[in-house]
Amino acid sequence: MNTGMRIKEEAARCLLCQDAPCTKACKNGDPARALRAIRFDNANLASQWINNCSDADLQRAEEACIHYDRPIRITELPAHLPPVAPKSAAPSLAITFCGIPCENPFFLASSAVCTNYEMVAHAFDMGWAGVFYKTICMQEIREVSPRFDAVKDNNQFIGFRNMEQLSENPVDMDFDILRRLKQDYPSKVVIASIMGQSEEEWIELAKMAEAAGCDAVELNFSCPQMRESGMGSDVGQDPELVTFFTAYVKRSVKIPVIPKMTPNIAHISQPAMGAYFAGADAISAINTIKSVTLGEGSEVNGCQTGSGYSGKAVKPIALRHILAMVKNPIMKNIQYSGIGGIETWRDALEFIQLGCRNVQVCTAVMQYGYRIIDDLILGFQNYMAERGIEKVEDLVGELLPKFYLPSDLDRDTIVYPKFDHEKCIGCGRCQISCSDGGHQAITFDLDTRQPHLIGKKCVGCHLCRLVCPSGAIGLARRIPKK
Repeated sequence: MNTGMRIKEEAARCLLCQDAPCTKACKNGDPARALRAIRFDNANLASQWINNCSDADLQRAEEACIHYDRPIRITELPAHLPPVAPKSAAPSLAITFCGIPCENPFFLASSAVCTNYEMVAHAFDMGWAGVFYKTICMQEIREVSPRFDAVKDNNQFIGFRNMEQLSENPVDMDFDILRRLKQDYPSKVVIASIMGQSEEEWIELAKMAEAAGCDAVELNFSCPQMRESGMGSDVGQDPELVTFFTAYVKRSVKIPVIPKMTPNIAHISQPAMGAYFAGADAISAINTIKSVTLGEGSEVNGCQTGSGYSGKAVKPIALRHILAMVKNPIMKNIQYSGIGGIETWRDALEFIQLGCRNVQVCTAVMQYGYRIIDDLILGFQNYMAERGIEKVEDLVGELLPKFYLPSDLDRDTIVYPKFDHEKCIGCGRCQISCSDGGHQAITFDLDTRQPHLIGKKCVGCHLCRLVCPSGAIGLARRIPKK
């Protein structure tokens, strides 16, 4: 197995402890911070936190590890990490959104991660650029218990079920919190998320947001678990209602208006165009996806129901919806805020490269805490520096020219898989998958425990490469089909 995969596996096992015992036992470094960097896609920068550690330091750190299974192999980290790179000036991550200056593109999504002053202030202090505050409404909100569930792998959320609705605070309290946040953090971006049930409620809440000094207002047309009809995704699935409510709010306030779209629809561009024609300044997408989970703890007093699903599993769906709106030739000069499965700087980059000017994070914060902002910023800056990019603006939408309809893709050439027999560990997974799920184009020698490609049968689907656990299958050069 290559060393990069090995250290990622170890970092994936790390519990990311509070006040990490491994770091407390290490006199000259911070192995917990190094492991966190690896976990969040910054392995090439992780050496800086253990560069000054002696072998004894790392041994003590490994012995102090409280992992429930076996200690993280901290002593092996130096051998598998690249050396500390020379420090260079970090590129600025500043970007504007709806004309609002943002110190970076990383925002808290309207959710359980931002429900009071103390939470948001703490996030701002740690480096988050802004907040879409938890949705405010006129109705009394009473939550169920338990209201969260998760699909997990190796103790990490793959998908997250959330039955939580909107803010439980009194309306006046929430707007006072937003007023104080903007007063105390004038350089941060404070956006009120609101949800009304009538024209009058939408207008009143929007005016209260403007009076509180909010930089913008987000219209929640997308919450999938509202217990009252005519709210949340019930509105977001109806282009006419999206148009009307957006127009009502847009006429009532001068601050930017940002409708939030639901993914629980076949064609997201239909309600999005309603928002666009009503004068929306930007669009947020996506909210959670309606789903059913049946894991232990998913019942509420013996009852089951559907609810919203988020986390890394929904990112491809979120990107698909963003792409559909951005590529819509009618919707021009409108900005986007991307949401859905963002955990690392690379996830954020993908949304920005499809046209978003900022991203909102929820589930990753719920699992790992506000501290992930460190690696979001560090990784994004390093990526920009490596490419020589000076402004985040230059990354916005840069991948759009590469997207075509399936009917327009190249069907006259092929890329065969390329086997690296030195990396191959002889498990035979590639042959099994090709035989039972592909085109029977791989043989497996049981004596040498090596796979071999049957070129005449291979169609270049690359299922074998995707199932290989050791990274031993790569890409050959593209050639014309015979």
